[in-house]
Amino acid sequence: MTIGRGISRVGRSGPTAGPPAPASRTGPSAAEFLKPAFPLDVHADRYAFETQFGHFHRPTHTNTSWEAAKFEACNHRFVHLEEPGWGVAVVNGSTYGHDVTRTVRSDGDRGTTTTVRVSSLRAPRFPDPETDQGVHRFRHALVPGAGIADAVREGWRVNLPELRLPGAHEVAPLVTVDDDAVVVTAVKLADDGSGDVVVRFHEAHGGRALATLTAGVEVAEVTVTDLLERPLATATAPERDGDRITVRLRPFELVTLRLRRA
Repeated sequence: MTIGRGISRVGRSGPTAGPPAPASRTGPSAAEFLKPAFPLDVHADRYAFETQFGHFHRPTHTNTSWEAAKFEACNHRFVHLEEPGWGVAVVNGSTYGHDVTRTVRSDGDRGTTTTVRVSSLRAPRFPDPETDQGVHRFRHALVPGAGIADAVREGWRVNLPELRLPGAHEVAPLVTVDDDAVVVTAVKLADDGSGDVVVRFHEAHGGRALATLTAGVEVAEVTVTDLLERPLATATAPERDGDRITVRLRPFELVTLRLRRA
């Protein structure tokens, strides 16, 4: 594994511009817990981990009994650590347990090592003695120099790699947005069969966002709805200029828009 200038992500087989190479592992023996470890030269008193439509922070210390008891915590696509001026993210494609610890090195520099361990396989004897047996494949990537925005982007890239298909014509996107902090998670037809297009998106970086969402269809009306696609009477319809819709989001706000086609 080599890290150098211009390398944005490191996979199992080394620097890469595409998705990281998957790792294979035969199931563990009884009573074993497989945890790949990433020891990082980062001094951080807390770290961020992704959850649904956002992220939270947890401390890296074990100064309290309840923090010391947390031998494992959950996450979605990434774990991100940061010190002033530099950060790093560990992203994954399928495993959602981790633990983060920090220690002071005993060598000459007496620096801090913060270690991220990813929970991959476990083999308890009860209730299923065959848990996680067999061959498993994982995708993990280390993103050096990453901020939260990089962690969000690379987490999605590992989980939803670019799909390339042969064809003679370019396929226009159904929806585009001009701010990386706004992540579109669903584009679908309305469940009532009306032909309306439903777009769901959220603010993913933890700050306020002002973005323009451009629809790939002609839009006659925009309605803010709940998750069941029912109009929200108290919500103000966003500003619209033709097929361009201006949206304002609070930190981690989740919004669903219903677009009636012209």
